Amino acid sequence: MEYYVLVKQLHMSAASISLLGFLVRGYWMIRNNPWLNAKLSRVLPHIVDTILLGSAIYLVIASKMYPLSVNWVTAKVILLIVYVIAGSFALKRGKTKTIRIMALLVSILTILSIFAIAGIKPALTFLS
Repeated sequence: MEYYVLVKQLHMSAASISLLGFLVRGYWMIRNNPWLNAKLSRVLPHIVDTILLGSAIYLVIASKMYPLSVNWVTAKVILLIVYVIAGSFALKRGKTKTIRIMALLVSILTILSIFAIAGIKPALTFLS
């Protein structure tokens, strides 16, 4: 647990950067901006999300709060899966602009739910 606080700060920073990057790319999708398909726009999110995932794994192991044993962690993992799927439809796989925008809205609501759970987790400890 020596690095827990540092890794938690890294995780929260990466989550914020990831959300900001997703919102920018969502805006670019709506505006048909060619930057959405630029190499940096395709590579940088993977780097940030790898840092986010790696720090999450460290935090789960260090705190011993594993999915399926801690309900709010389980909820975050399920919402993360929904976010990734909806995000892929929003930025790439959606066949029409309407589908992409709807998927973008689902993605935004999902990630905000993940942030909300992270913010109120002490209040959710009675569920575990």
